[in-house]
Amino acid sequence: MTALVPLIVCLPLLGAAVALILGRRRSLQMLVSVLSLAAAAVMSAVLLMQVDRFGPAVVQVGGWEAPWGIVLVVDRLSAIMLLISALMLLGVLLFAVGQGIVDGHTETPVSIFHPTYLVLAAGVFNAFVAGDLFSMYVGFEMLLSASYVLLTLGGTGARIRVGITYIVVSLVSSLLFLCAIALIYGATGTVTLALIAERMPDLPADIQLILGLLLLIAFGVKAAVFPMSFWLPDSYPTAPAPVTAVFAGLLTKVGVYAILRTQTLFFPDNQFSMPLMIVAALTMLAGILGSLAQADIKRLLSFTLVSHIGYMLFGIAIGTPLAIAATIFYVVHHITVQTTLFLTAGLIDRVGGTTSLSRLGGLLKSSPFVAILFFLGALNLGGIPPFSGFLGKIALFQAGTIVGDPISYVLIGVGALTSLLTLYALSRAWNLAFWRPKQQMADRTASISVSLTEDPEDAGLVQKKTISPLMVSATSAMLLLTVSLSVFAGPIFDLATRAAANISSPSTYIDTVFPNGTGAIEDSNVGTNFERGTK
Repeated sequence: MTALVPLIVCLPLLGAAVALILGRRRSLQMLVSVLSLAAAAVMSAVLLMQVDRFGPAVVQVGGWEAPWGIVLVVDRLSAIMLLISALMLLGVLLFAVGQGIVDGHTETPVSIFHPTYLVLAAGVFNAFVAGDLFSMYVGFEMLLSASYVLLTLGGTGARIRVGITYIVVSLVSSLLFLCAIALIYGATGTVTLALIAERMPDLPADIQLILGLLLLIAFGVKAAVFPMSFWLPDSYPTAPAPVTAVFAGLLTKVGVYAILRTQTLFFPDNQFSMPLMIVAALTMLAGILGSLAQADIKRLLSFTLVSHIGYMLFGIAIGTPLAIAATIFYVVHHITVQTTLFLTAGLIDRVGGTTSLSRLGGLLKSSPFVAILFFLGALNLGGIPPFSGFLGKIALFQAGTIVGDPISYVLIGVGALTSLLTLYALSRAWNLAFWRPKQQMADRTASISVSLTEDPEDAGLVQKKTISPLMVSATSAMLLLTVSLSVFAGPIFDLATRAAANISSPSTYIDTVFPNGTGAIEDSNVGTNFERGTK
């Protein structure tokens, strides 16, 4: 089983190398990419079953034991994130292949897209299995470097402009993360997560505060937490539909995972609960209010993406096992439903020729299946029973009521309001794009343009394109995955509860990485440096 842990990172990298070599053989290159991610999904499923049954898997890379070597750790949380990420990446890749077949790969050039996409997948997987901060940083840099290329595919002026902003913001975030790693190493003498968790409580309170805030800011930028989310609504909508779906569904959740992992390990006393709750409320409100002012479906979805990050921060801020379990469940839900909605937006763009609500109409009659895809995804994201969005929010609200603090009840109220406004924004979009008869578009265009904000990069053109069966099938498969989260919500939430029980106690993670204890390490030079630095 342990051999699968490094293999799940190495396989996409090997696939990227082979895909690059096969740059002139499009069919073979696409086959290599699909098989690589399909194999990753199978390995993730096997890892999840084994980890859930027998406990976490730990790999000391090269035989060098932690903290001197690189350690990879897969517990229930990591395995859950690996599986849902692999399934999402595979679904979006199939959508991209279908789009490339009908478009001739103009939006996603095969020679560039497939190797870069696999490098991004490897970076995501590496971030989830990293057992030390520097390996996590390497995973972030892998996926960010790949995302720079994917975001600017096609080389249009709009994509280059937003790409520059995205790159600058990402570099600042990475620099903050690197500074945090340096300071943590200076304070604790290690970058291994388990050893940091053991030594962090011995540091002075002010040092813990500085280190914790620096990590939160660095990961908050990556997770698009308010007020560090300004870059997201302009960056995501300009990219090709498959790229936008991956970014929206997955990349921000890697930042959320990093916050969840470091907060539960390094600061189990939850000393950042109040700041996180305030930020969670502001993130929910800022995101959903921004979505109400949008007249473009992709920008609307980008703002709702920001708002729903607030729910995950809410669960992390509460910090109880129930809240952590609800957060894990909600992360899985949001990855699938947000990806589905952005893929559906890609279909809308092709059948309607645009994603601007001022120029869409009558799609329910011309494209009823696309209307159903968007309608069901909207209900799920809005939190309508019995969908997984409702179940995740209810679990979060229940965890808040158990805590019983006034701020918790305020967050519950903000969360309920955000859910209602999400449903309103998406139902309005569905009404304008699908339900409104096409002949009424001219009468409503002027009023919509005045009351709502159009995409500043929208050229005002309507260019309809062909949809391949593979694109529809991939989107439908993602929708079925979201529905399955509702059908099998009980077992999935039980799994999330077991994962939360693991990460709620840092000693469990420490004992996993150091089954023989850390006494020998404390007597080594690393331990001596630590003792000298804290006196």
